[in-house]
Amino acid sequence: MPDSPVAAGAALTERDLAVTQRRTVRVLAAGQVLTGVAFGATLSLGALLAADLSGQEALSGLATASVTLGAALTAIPLARLAGRRGRRVALTTGNVAALIGIAVVIAAAALRLFPLLLVGIALIGAGNAATLQSRFAATDLASTARRGRDLATVVWATTVGGVVGPLLLAPGELIGASIGMPRLTGAYLFSFAAQVCAFALYVLVLRPDPLLLAQRVEREASASVTAPAPQADRPGVARFAMLAVAASHVTMASVMAMTPVHLSHIVAPDAVTLAVGITISAHVFGMYGLSPVFGVLADRVGRVGVIVLGQVLLAASLAVAALLPDSQAGVLVALVLLGLGWSAATVSGSALLTEATPLSLRPRRQGRSDTLMTACAAAGSVLAGLVLGAVGYDGLALWALVPVAAVCVGAVVVRSRQSSGVA
Repeated sequence: MPDSPVAAGAALTERDLAVTQRRTVRVLAAGQVLTGVAFGATLSLGALLAADLSGQEALSGLATASVTLGAALTAIPLARLAGRRGRRVALTTGNVAALIGIAVVIAAAALRLFPLLLVGIALIGAGNAATLQSRFAATDLASTARRGRDLATVVWATTVGGVVGPLLLAPGELIGASIGMPRLTGAYLFSFAAQVCAFALYVLVLRPDPLLLAQRVEREASASVTAPAPQADRPGVARFAMLAVAASHVTMASVMAMTPVHLSHIVAPDAVTLAVGITISAHVFGMYGLSPVFGVLADRVGRVGVIVLGQVLLAASLAVAALLPDSQAGVLVALVLLGLGWSAATVSGSALLTEATPLSLRPRRQGRSDTLMTACAAAGSVLAGLVLGAVGYDGLALWALVPVAAVCVGAVVVRSRQSSGVA
C-alpha cells in the first residue's frame, strides 16, 4: 500500500500535513480501541491469577509489577526502534510481544506455574509499552495549538476498549470453561483477537509513518534559506514533565492493582468477578473518558496547571479510599477519581514533555519517560501488596499521597523557574 496522502519525495504543504495528521490520529485512535480491549480484558485478572497460583495474596501485586516491569524494560528499545524505523514498526513489535505473552499466561495457568505466569505478564507489558507510545505518535505532526487535543484524542479512544474489556471477564470465564481453558483465563481469548486486529491495522493503514514524516519535514525545513530557528530544548521542564507522569502513574497503579484483591474481601464470593469488572471499567472510563477535556484545558490554560488539577483529583480519590475502604460504592468513587487524576496529569505531562524537547531528542526522551513511569509503577505495585497486607486499603491510600505531594512541589519549582526565565 503506498504511503498516501503524502507520497515519498512529493512537495509537502501545510494542507498535506494537516490531512495526514487527522488520518494518523484516526488510525491511532482505532488501534487504541483494540489494544484497550486487549489490556482491559486481562489487566484485572493478573492480580487474581497471581494470588491463585502463588497461594499468597501478598504476592498478588507482582502481577501488576510484572506488567509494568515488562513495559519499563522495553520502553527505551521500542522508542529507539521508532526513531530508526518509525512508529509503525515499534507498535507492531509490541503487538507481537503481547500475543506471545497471552499464550504464555494461559500455559502458566494450565501448568500452575507462578514464575511462568509472571514471564507471560511481563511480555504483555512489553505490548503495553508500545500502546503507551501511541500517544506520542499523535504529537509527531501536531501543531502546538492542537498538540494536547490530538494526544488526548488517542488517549480517549482507549475508553471504548478499556471499559468494554473488563466487562468481558464474566462472559470470557464462561466461554473459557466451555472449551476447557484454565480458570480465570477465558477473557484472554478476547485479548488475543484484539491484538491481532491491532497488528493488522498498524501494518496496513498507519501510512505514512508520522515520525518518519516529521523527520522529513524537519530536514526539508532546515535546508531552506528561510528556515525557522530550531526548537529550544528545555531539559528542566522536561524533567518535571517526566516526574508528573511517573508519579501520577505510580499513584494510580499502586491503588488500582490492589483493588481487585481488596474487593474480594468486602463483597460476596460469588459476586467478586462482577464487582471487579464493574469497578475497573468505571476506573478505566475515568482514565480515558474525559481526556479530550483535559487536552483542551492543557492547550488553553497551560500544561502545568492541568498537571496540578490532576494531583487535586488524585488526592480526592485517596481521601475517599481512606475514609470509605469497606464500602463498595466508596471504592468505586475512589477509582473513578483516581482515573480522572491520572488522565489530567498524563495528558498534560506528555504534551509538556513533547513541546519541551526538540524532535531529534523526542523518541529517546519519550522512551525514558515511559521507562521511568513503568519502573516506578512496578516497584509501587510490589510495595502496594505488602502495604495492603500490613495496614489495609485505607493505609495504602494514605501512603499513595507521597508522590502526589512530590508533583505539587515540582510544579511550584517549575512555575518559579519559568517566572525567572529559567527553563
